[in-house]
Amino acid sequence: LPAGLSQWFPALEVLDVSGTGLTEMGTELLSLPCLHTLLAKNNRLGGPGSLPKGLGQAPLARSLRVLNLSGNRFSEVPPALLQLRGLRSLSLGGNRLHGIPPDIQELHSLEFLYLGGNFITAIPPELAKLPSLRYLVLCDNKIQSIPPQLAQLHSLRSLSLHNNLLTYLPREILNLVHLDELSLRGNPLVVRFVRDLTYNPPSLQELAGRTIKTRNVPYAPSDLPESLVRYLSLASNCPNPKCGGVYFDSCVRQIKFVDFCGKYRLPLMHYLCSPECSSPFSSASQSSTSQSESDSEDEASVAAHRMQKVLLG
Repeated sequence: LPAGLSQWFPALEVLDVSGTGLTEMGTELLSLPCLHTLLAKNNRLGGPGSLPKGLGQAPLARSLRVLNLSGNRFSEVPPALLQLRGLRSLSLGGNRLHGIPPDIQELHSLEFLYLGGNFITAIPPELAKLPSLRYLVLCDNKIQSIPPQLAQLHSLRSLSLHNNLLTYLPREILNLVHLDELSLRGNPLVVRFVRDLTYNPPSLQELAGRTIKTRNVPYAPSDLPESLVRYLSLASNCPNPKCGGVYFDSCVRQIKFVDFCGKYRLPLMHYLCSPECSSPFSSASQSSTSQSESDSEDEASVAAHRMQKVLLG
């Protein structure tokens, strides 16, 4: 950036230096107290010293609302960016990112996050701690699964996951009641549905824990070691309403197909307490007819306003 920038334009609010071949942004940037939008797309940023030191402590850290660094060479999200607590929009698409740092949760004001076109393989659960996030773009990466914690993003309106390696979605995604756009095209779940019926027999400890929970055997913390009390608190209810059982570590992992908008069927992960559990939730091995007949009432009645656009094609 040119020297004297802050002297020439002390009240500068928007700065666009996209496509200028930049390899670093100097300290002049730190002296722009009114800057709220910085666009630096399609440059050569990403090496050591690309961003000025002290960025997180400068007035800019409080004023900046929009930052676009897409089309550069960052291999990781610069830690300095995670100190820009006023950011509402952050774009790092088309870089060389291999992951998302857990500290992304520090950007509490973030509403728009674009990380498409990278090499990201996993989504940290901490991403779900962004209370204002409305638009999340993770397309064109190498993501294999979605953490169920993402269901905590209650403000989310649009979730772009196309062209990844997803084979299923967690059932918790149904809790995203304000989501009106879900993009899934180009994932294995669209072209081939997974059948996974693996099951590890429960341990003696789990069998005992299941008995205590299903038969409502009374106990107090003084009756058992702290580790067992904690273990018993981790019981998960079997989703089959006719079963009433629980499970701990041993469960049957299956795919449940759920209709959205009466047009698409999304494969969602669900768990049964045992292979013998006669669940109304259909598995991937059942015919489409039996799937439709066995859909539980609560999921079969997912209204169109819950998912206005399911983009599979």
